[in-house]
This record gives sequence, C-alpha cells and structure tokens, in this order.
Amino acid sequence: MQNYPHVDLNAIAWAAMDHYGFIPEFPPPVVQEIGALAAKVIRDAPGDPRDLRSLLWSSIDNHDSRDLDQIEVCEEGSNGEILVRVAIADVDLCVPKGSETDRHACHNGTSVYTGVETFPMLPDRLSAGLTSLLPGEDRMAIVIEYTVLLDGSTRPGDIYRAIVRNQAKLVYEEVGDWLEGPALSHGRSGRRPASRSRSSFRTRLPCA
Repeated sequence: MQNYPHVDLNAIAWAAMDHYGFIPEFPPPVVQEIGALAAKVIRDAPGDPRDLRSLLWSSIDNHDSRDLDQIEVCEEGSNGEILVRVAIADVDLCVPKGSETDRHACHNGTSVYTGVETFPMLPDRLSAGLTSLLPGEDRMAIVIEYTVLLDGSTRPGDIYRAIVRNQAKLVYEEVGDWLEGPALSHGRSGRRPASRSRSSFRTRLPCA
C-alpha cells in the first residue's frame, strides 16, 4: 500500500478561515462577556411576551444537534386554512447591540461548517445552552405567524415575543422515512425499511 503524507485537515480549516477574513476563535472579551451571563433563561423582555408553552412546538435537526434556533407548530382552522407559527430563539436578549459578542457575530456573519470542524458564530453557552430551544425547556423567542390558504397561497400574520417550550425534537431521517413510507424509503436509499408505519409514527415528548 502506498504511503501518503499526513494531511492536517483541521489546520487547513483554520488557515481557510484566516484567508477569507473570518475570526476562527472567540476573542477573550467575548469569552469573558458570555461567561458572566447569569443562568437565568427567561429574561426580562420589553413589552408583554405571550405565553405559548402549551402549544405542540417541535424542532427538526440532526440527532445530535444542541444548537436549536427554530421550532414550529401548525393548527388547522375551521375552514381548512393552516395557521403556522415559527419561533426563532431570541438571542438578542443576551447579546445587546454593540456588545463584544455582537461585534464578533457581526464580523463573521454566520457559523462556518468546514466538514472537519465547525466555527460557530456564537459561543456554545448561548447557541447550545441559554438560548437554544431545547426540548422541555422554557425559552424566549420571536414568533412569526402566517396562514396557508386553501389554494396554497399565504397570508402574513403577526410578529411578537413569546415564551415557548419545545415539546419534541424530531430528526430529519426519521421524519423522512415516515413521510415516504417503508417501501419508498427502502427503494430510494437501500436502507432497511422503517419499522413504523405512517399511522404509528411516534415522537418522544419530554416529561412534565
């Protein structure tokens, strides 16, 4: 077998971040600022946030994801229209405009996924902790409403702050298998047919 020289993919990823003008690690002022945040999750918010914790919110992501920034819930109206609510993690309550963390996030603009290493826009204590819409946890969010009409068109709704609670963390592959059905899923991917039928799809809800 031919011997190939060692390639440090992580070093290449860091070099690429520098080359394209990103800051690959959080500067000490950002680390200090986030470390000083209290563990209080429901922070004082302007206005009067609505309490929507009783709705059946769910997220969908990879099975090991902890940085959950969006959940959604749909409700059918009496005339067949579908009310859609999308809740986005309210990071702004923890990261004031002009703060060290805000300036760093503004510079990078996004999390960068290189395949061998991820360079998050925000420290894990925020994105995967204090502001993440984790199952069973009360969180502040910005909620956007819209309605899907019978002809498929949409009608815009309201935007407001709310307290939410993710009731179910769904996984792409499991939901995909359920939507496609065992036969179709097996035919497309060669994977073992799903063990649950469409009518028996279940998700794990957090304990109260």
